[in-house]
Amino acid sequence: MAFKLNSKTDIEDFVRGCTFFATGGGGLPKNGIASLMSELEAGRNPGWVDLDDIDDEAIVACPFLMGSIAPHTPETLREMNGFGFVTSENTEKDRMRKALEELEEYTGQKIEAIVPIELAGANTSAAMAAASEMGIAVFDGDYTGRAIPEIQQTTPYLADKTLLPITSVDEWGNVAIIKNGINYRVTERLGKLISANGYGLAGQAGFLMKASEVKKIIVKNTMTQSYELGRFIREAREQGKDVVPAMMEYLNGHILATGVVTEKNDEDKLGYYWGEYKVEGRGDFANNEYRVWFKNENHVTWKNDEPYVTSPDIIALVDLHTGEPIPNPLVAAGQEVALVAMKSPEHFLSEKGLEILGPRYFDFDIDYKPLEEVL
Repeated sequence: MAFKLNSKTDIEDFVRGCTFFATGGGGLPKNGIASLMSELEAGRNPGWVDLDDIDDEAIVACPFLMGSIAPHTPETLREMNGFGFVTSENTEKDRMRKALEELEEYTGQKIEAIVPIELAGANTSAAMAAASEMGIAVFDGDYTGRAIPEIQQTTPYLADKTLLPITSVDEWGNVAIIKNGINYRVTERLGKLISANGYGLAGQAGFLMKASEVKKIIVKNTMTQSYELGRFIREAREQGKDVVPAMMEYLNGHILATGVVTEKNDEDKLGYYWGEYKVEGRGDFANNEYRVWFKNENHVTWKNDEPYVTSPDIIALVDLHTGEPIPNPLVAAGQEVALVAMKSPEHFLSEKGLEILGPRYFDFDIDYKPLEEVL
């Protein structure tokens, strides 16, 4: 059965839910709303279909945004000007669509459906909008069940599926093809360096496979899950509820802290957005300080300098009063926030999953402990 986003409210609800599961990464929600609204304004209703609605022999691709979501400094803008990166040619939706078209041309295969690589305010939405413009289906599911900084942190990697070739189109119209990479991590690095050349996010596409293969590895029903969460947050606000506790009860999640952001340090490096911010506990969490380290997404937290909750569990920062999820580029000192967490999708709790998304993967001398055990 197909589900369509029929209004701006529907789109905002969907993007809000995706942004929560993005755990701080995945691009800016305003860009995701713009991608989907462009389809609505063109008379098309973006959406998704059930897995069984797509023929097993259909060719499926995965489009995604690759690169850093770091804000540009004045120095960076001067560098970009030197390369002629002044006037944007491609929106995020355009980059995704053109990458899919380049993949079709290079492989000679007609793409009939897509799977978003992750749940994210911009990344998922641009993929869905590109598919809508091309008239192809979107699976109700994705390849992570959250957002991730690297393409090996996906179910195709866990299932030993190929991701090559990958086509890339950036904001300025530069086009590249990664024909071969000796492994997932090298391919990730190649993709990131291509995107870093364009000082931002490139639209890329790969993971070509038949729908019968996709159905075995996809994280199911996550488009619906994201839409329903976003709608729940909005309706809780409209009903005057204390949104954050209501949201955690809905998700079976946990409030790690409430308080105020006191400090943030960040940098754009090698195509990733790196940094750390601090939250000073207030109310029930007074006299405690929390630190959150991110590489695009939130991955490691400390409570009073002791290791606390880590990836692969989902760690999100939300506005204390509205429950609106806050992407890491928009985190700023003085914000009143809640730091919240929920259990990781099961596939990342396997030995292979922890190897690529546990804290040791990010070079921390910390063993992963399940959220329930930590709390």
